[in-house]
Amino acid sequence: MKIKVCGMRESENIQSLIALGPDFIGFIFYNKSKRFVSDFPQVEIPLYIKKVGVFVNESIENIFQTVTKFSLDFVQLHGNETPEYIKELQKKCNVESSSNYFSESFQLGIIKAFSVDENFDFGLTQQFENTCDYFIFDTKGENYGGNGIKFNWEILKKYKGEVPFLLSGGISKNDSEAILSFLSKQESEKCIGLDINSGFELNPGVKNIEDIKEFKQNLE
Repeated sequence: MKIKVCGMRESENIQSLIALGPDFIGFIFYNKSKRFVSDFPQVEIPLYIKKVGVFVNESIENIFQTVTKFSLDFVQLHGNETPEYIKELQKKCNVESSSNYFSESFQLGIIKAFSVDENFDFGLTQQFENTCDYFIFDTKGENYGGNGIKFNWEILKKYKGEVPFLLSGGISKNDSEAILSFLSKQESEKCIGLDINSGFELNPGVKNIEDIKEFKQNLE
């Protein structure tokens, strides 16, 4: 199971998290979020940990500037972005970045988040099959993510796509047993990881590192 820890902000907290070796660290560049990052934390993140920038209905130009400024590996789109928008974003970042900031082999990873409830139409994901590396299935709520509540994971039986996904939405350290049970079922077939955030926080943007450590150990 890959682990993505999202909503990080404080340098010392990030440094402690790095010691646990998560697969992804997420930084939220959405100014209405309680975990908004106005500038990148002053900490060196190892190359094996992928840096993810989270955006909501942002302009392609602004995302491009952020990707190049902070050397992001992935962009997570949490708004109403279309497949056409994603193709334009990839074209700009992959072509222009390779000629300026990154190496010629740079390919921006794309994660598309979907807000899920009992009425969600998983057929909506089909149009993104050829544009995204991963999906995130999060709980539909008042905010674009970070609502701290779960959805009924059984509805993921309805997902018939080929894009692997990360499970998100209100996951805490007390959920390891439920997650292991979920991973033994059909609906987890395309699940390759977990996206954790508010369920592990001391304060918005500050994670309880010991809770994350315990959670990871319980999943091994």
